[in-house]
Amino acid sequence: MRRRRVIKPRIVKTKEEIAGIRESGKVNCAVLDAVASRIKEGMSTEEIDEIVYETTIKLGGTPAPLHYEGFPKSVCTSVNNQVCHGIPSRDVILQSGDIINVDVSTIYKGYFSDSSRMFCIGEVSEENRRLVRVAKECVEEGLKEVAPWKPMGTMGAAVNAHATANGYSVVRDIGGHGVGLKFHEEPFVSYVTMPGTGIHMPPGMVFTIEPMINAGTCQFTIDKTNGWTVYTKDGKMSAQWEVTVAVTEEGCEILAY
Repeated sequence: MRRRRVIKPRIVKTKEEIAGIRESGKVNCAVLDAVASRIKEGMSTEEIDEIVYETTIKLGGTPAPLHYEGFPKSVCTSVNNQVCHGIPSRDVILQSGDIINVDVSTIYKGYFSDSSRMFCIGEVSEENRRLVRVAKECVEEGLKEVAPWKPMGTMGAAVNAHATANGYSVVRDIGGHGVGLKFHEEPFVSYVTMPGTGIHMPPGMVFTIEPMINAGTCQFTIDKTNGWTVYTKDGKMSAQWEVTVAVTEEGCEILAY
């Protein structure tokens, strides 16, 4: 019999807590749906922030990023070579050919959920559409490896293998995280791991799968002015999709996508 690694008690959520996270995830997805129905060329990223804030409040939730550790907006909007944590602005106008990640995180009745989607604006090149598509496939490959007591490193390795097989790199120093009772919880979720390594995923564990897939190098820089926005070091495009997932006795359940 395989010896199971000791799990910190609060990494495992109760059925009642998972039910709460699931409801939060429904709000989170509804907010992303609202963005999807209205996002377009000529729109500012500030307008996206307004959609997120207004929809979240209307549905009874609170945008988790707003004022989190000083973050000034309700959502992250990362355009083209921005890897993550793009700050919405009236000065950033979506142009035909842009790709953008909209990262929504919600607090609903005390429970947290987190997911993001990519959007292609207008006439996007096939090269960039392929990056967006493969980034989503990476999440799906990771989901296939989420199962009770399976090593998390196997999931990360599957993500990395799909990205590199398609000629892309995976950001190493920024990854996923536990979520549910807080915005960011243990464990840190890496996508540059070896199969069979890492924490074993117990039923009741809730975390995000959100690999950042770069067209060029995995290296990045952080905007010195705002201290938040992450850019690819070589200026090439980056894409990311994110899900909140719960490990179950049978496999896994997606709580927000």
